[in-house]
Amino acid sequence: MTIAASRRRASQGRRGSSPRRGSLSRTEGRQALGFASPALIGLAVFTVVPVVLSIVMSFYNWPTFGDKTFNGVGNYIKLFTASPDFWPAMRNTAVFTLVYVPLSIVCSLILAMALGPRIRGRGALRVLFFIPVVTPMVASVLVWKMMLQPQGLFNGIAQGWFGMKLPNFLADPFWAMAMVIIMSVWQGLGYNMLIFSAALEQLPESVIEAARIDGASGFRMQWSVVVPMISPSIFFATIMTMITSLQVFAQPQLLTGGGPGNATQPLVQFIYNQGFKFQDLGIAAAGAWILFALIIIITALQFGAQKKWVHYEH
Repeated sequence: MTIAASRRRASQGRRGSSPRRGSLSRTEGRQALGFASPALIGLAVFTVVPVVLSIVMSFYNWPTFGDKTFNGVGNYIKLFTASPDFWPAMRNTAVFTLVYVPLSIVCSLILAMALGPRIRGRGALRVLFFIPVVTPMVASVLVWKMMLQPQGLFNGIAQGWFGMKLPNFLADPFWAMAMVIIMSVWQGLGYNMLIFSAALEQLPESVIEAARIDGASGFRMQWSVVVPMISPSIFFATIMTMITSLQVFAQPQLLTGGGPGNATQPLVQFIYNQGFKFQDLGIAAAGAWILFALIIIITALQFGAQKKWVHYEH
């Protein structure tokens, strides 16, 4: 009887506490919503609303000042068929991406492998190579612009030490694009280097030793053993670098102004000029959504192709 009575009292206690626990959960939910509301309001005001508004703007003739008229897909048609600067901007973006991404990944990977455990002071060297990543882009670009001028550091060294005159890097279409790419690789080198360095430090030593016993060494070891084992990190770095390269803006905007002519004007700079220079926000919004679709498509293709070369541990 005593045991049965105790069980009944425990059961009644649990039933009595249920409303209390439910009320407490609702109170905690309201408190959590209250704490999260500043971030949610900021997300809505600065992200969700602008995104929705940009979709609407892309279907309108939307000058900065003046009447807005519905245009349907006219802005998109105009970009693909009647805009003289759109396709050159697409070409410049493609050239920059196709050269910058492989160059950045390869240089970062080689640097990460070079700064191995046997290198003294590798921590300080990593910090040194990472400094350009955290340096403000405007400051970095302005320093490079001063060095690339005809009276700048590079031309001064070439004339003073070797008696040769370098071309005007920022006035020649080929060299202007090359300098934008080189400066971008230098600026982002440390980020991918740290990703690859972290991946290299996680490699199991037993696998490396087994490969050495089998006769692998040097380039063969790196290409056939190390690279496949860190391929997930290479895939991640490639995705992020690709997305960054498609959105390149500050480097050509500050270094060359998109010139000479429009030889270095990428798609984001074209969008910027349409919206803030020519006051055509509808065309700018349409260009931004074309860029968004391009990023989504290329990223999806990369995820689809990863099965052929990315090796995950199971």
